[in-house]
Amino acid sequence: MDGVAQEQVDAQAAGYPRQWEADVVLSDGGTVHLRPIRPDDADMLVSFHGRLSERTRYFRYFGPYPRMPKRDVERFSRVDYLNRVALIAMLGDDIVAVGRFDRLGEQDSAEVAFVVQDEHQGRGLGSILLEHLAAAARERGLRRFVAEVLAENSQMVRIFQDAGYQIRRAMEEGVVHLEFDIDPTEDSVAVARAREQAAEARSVHNLLHPRSIAVIGASTDHAKIGHAVLTNLLTADFAGPVYPVNPEHRSVRGVRSYPSVLDIPDDVDLAVVAIPAAGVDEVLDACLAKGVKALVIVSSGFSESGPDGKEIERRMVRAARVHGMRVVGPNALGVVNTDPGFRVNATLAPRLPGRGRAGFFCQSGALGVAILATAAERGLGLSTFVSAGNRADVSGNDLLQYWQTDPGTDVVLLYLESFGNPRKFARLARRLARTKPIVAVKSGRNAVRPGLAATSVQVDETSVQALFDQSGVIRVESVAEMFDAALLLAHQPLPAGERVSIVGNSSALGMLAADAAQAQGLLLAGEPVDVGAGARPEAFAAAVRAEALREDVDALVTVFVPPVAVPGSAYARALREALHEADVAERKPVVTTFLAAEGVPDELAVPGAGGAPGRGSVPSYPSPERAVLALARATRYARWRAAPKGHLVRPSGIDEDRARRLLEEWLTDGLQQLSDERSVELLRCYGIEVVPFRRAGSADAVVAAAAELGYPIALKSVNDQLRHRSDLVGVRLDLSGEESVRAAYADLQRVSGQDEMYVQTMAARGTSCVISLVDDPSFGTLVSFGLAGVASELLGDTAYRAVPLSDVDVAALVRAPRAAPLLAGYRGDEPADLGALEDLVLRVATLAEDLPEVRELTLQPVLASSTGVAVTGARLSVGRSSVVPDTGPRRLR
Repeated sequence: MDGVAQEQVDAQAAGYPRQWEADVVLSDGGTVHLRPIRPDDADMLVSFHGRLSERTRYFRYFGPYPRMPKRDVERFSRVDYLNRVALIAMLGDDIVAVGRFDRLGEQDSAEVAFVVQDEHQGRGLGSILLEHLAAAARERGLRRFVAEVLAENSQMVRIFQDAGYQIRRAMEEGVVHLEFDIDPTEDSVAVARAREQAAEARSVHNLLHPRSIAVIGASTDHAKIGHAVLTNLLTADFAGPVYPVNPEHRSVRGVRSYPSVLDIPDDVDLAVVAIPAAGVDEVLDACLAKGVKALVIVSSGFSESGPDGKEIERRMVRAARVHGMRVVGPNALGVVNTDPGFRVNATLAPRLPGRGRAGFFCQSGALGVAILATAAERGLGLSTFVSAGNRADVSGNDLLQYWQTDPGTDVVLLYLESFGNPRKFARLARRLARTKPIVAVKSGRNAVRPGLAATSVQVDETSVQALFDQSGVIRVESVAEMFDAALLLAHQPLPAGERVSIVGNSSALGMLAADAAQAQGLLLAGEPVDVGAGARPEAFAAAVRAEALREDVDALVTVFVPPVAVPGSAYARALREALHEADVAERKPVVTTFLAAEGVPDELAVPGAGGAPGRGSVPSYPSPERAVLALARATRYARWRAAPKGHLVRPSGIDEDRARRLLEEWLTDGLQQLSDERSVELLRCYGIEVVPFRRAGSADAVVAAAAELGYPIALKSVNDQLRHRSDLVGVRLDLSGEESVRAAYADLQRVSGQDEMYVQTMAARGTSCVISLVDDPSFGTLVSFGLAGVASELLGDTAYRAVPLSDVDVAALVRAPRAAPLLAGYRGDEPADLGALEDLVLRVATLAEDLPEVRELTLQPVLASSTGVAVTGARLSVGRSSVVPDTGPRRLR
């Protein structure tokens, strides 16, 4: 059999690796489709080669190579997907880049090379190809890449050097020889994620900063959405040209219209589509041909309408991405950018808030109109707003990437009904929240809208809460509470601590504020200061100034009911002047209940850019409870942000390769519980030792096992329910001789009705704990920790964290349950070795991160004592996981 025929056999055995297909965002915000090459790509490959410049061909092939001979065409387009792999980047119907690797003999190394069409060089295609080729190579058992690059090809050398791998370099006769391991390193992952952030942020920047906009479906009928979008764009005074597209009218609202987007004489950056779903395919083709960069589809009738609409939506997004476009929607409200240099209102909402420093993302179009109106009413200015509708392409994760580096946004607001990629959300939110607060409403606890179902995963409420807590996201229960928190975060500094002073002219309101503060865990810096209902503005200002200047005060709550004789504006001026004199604008937050106003009263506003309330404005709340709740949330967030970030630590003594080999041997279809022996063997790979035990099925066997293990021993029922009862009905402890063992065996046999029992070496006495893995079928794995016992189980006193866990996460987890003080020497007891307990939790978390196939794991009981921890019971179940990890090369959902 010749080489080509053998490769065809190998390729058929391997199968076309569809999992390697990916839509990716380039450094300039455009997109391409990446996929393995196929034999029918031969003609496209020849055309691609013909478009390369002589210099590019010389750099790739080390010679002129003007034409690709038929033999080479067949060799390059026919691969086996095992030892010879090639990936192509498609833009429209053309190949714009090719990358490949070829295994070197029987080694675990491969030679890698790629070439990018001249017009697309500098867009990050080389680094993306390297990432995806490395991932494919690791999947095929390769561990190392080598590359030969001409020394004068500095750009290619830099792509390899900047990838974050440890590269060994040598030069001979003008050729640079590069060699590096392709296992991900901390540096290579950091580089990939930094590039991902920059690329996805750029794609959203392009969407929100268009230089020209076409409204496809612009209508003269006031009742149609195409008319509303065009009107709102013109009313907002968009800084660039607006092109109505309407084949039936020469103009719409006095603006010349065009029959098709192809008839527009100039470039179009953004197209707003407001036509029925059935006509989208034709419009999309025209936009693709025109080179439009982004689409906002406000039309409905897609996945929310049923299977036919879902297929139209899927086809539309796939075509858009392969032609380099991003899509907002469909069924979206639209996008807003209040930057005076652009003034984009490409939405169905006629009323916009002023220019501010809060970015808002929501999925519901109908709710988006109310959100924009409420923001305007309450004095919360926005920087940008995106309503993604069905979220077929652009999602909340894309906006998090953009706001990470957007200098115009200080606060991020999210109204989420579902998650598309929850693990990526957790990673992005955790990074962003370190510099900018994120306030989120999460609805859809029990159901997801049909339009979102196609791109959503159901996440258990426990997982959602753990995700938010760990990521520093400020979770609120309603849109009203979201605005309460946002007004404080956008206008006031974060509190440095939890000490609060309350000043007012009503003792009743002061006591309400004090009660609310204590209920939220804030500390009163003293009794509420009551200046009296008849106090003049000067007295009120003096009290506020005195409290603001106190070193033991971190935040100020003022409660004010205006007296009849003096207008409230006088007190407002006094309050503002007192805060200015105390110079607390950048150090201590101030909230107030002023005239029962909601938002930022004019009297307490500091004008910002565009006239909207800016930094230093004092937000007012209708009740002291709402003011204090907003302050408490900001305080908890500030505490999270000030805490050490921690490090992802990998414990010593882990044999991941052996664990993977064992799992591959054991995995079958469905979920299966591992035997005791297999559980112990797998746990041992992660340095987790179970106290020695035996199973025995008769009194004589139990006695023999006890003698083998050594006295004293414990005898336990094999029945899980009996064994874990807090009254120890299924356990007999401290058995020190044959006679006591036989008596205990007979007793347990009578209780359980079973002959078989566990015989286990006695462990040191300690506090009984439970460490588990909770498998969320869409989100991934949570590590749970709690103290064993009926009370803890009934009260749900269990803490959760999502993997991966940093050392700070682990320390917080073991201290999070309300019963955790029992581990620290409660009432004079000897404290447990928390360091050993943390190490055990970290090993469990590392196992969960490495082996998603471990779907269930429970260590119970874990005895924590001053001498360490002892795992006395373990139960594991394994099965193939459907969760897509937040790892691997960059790709769009």
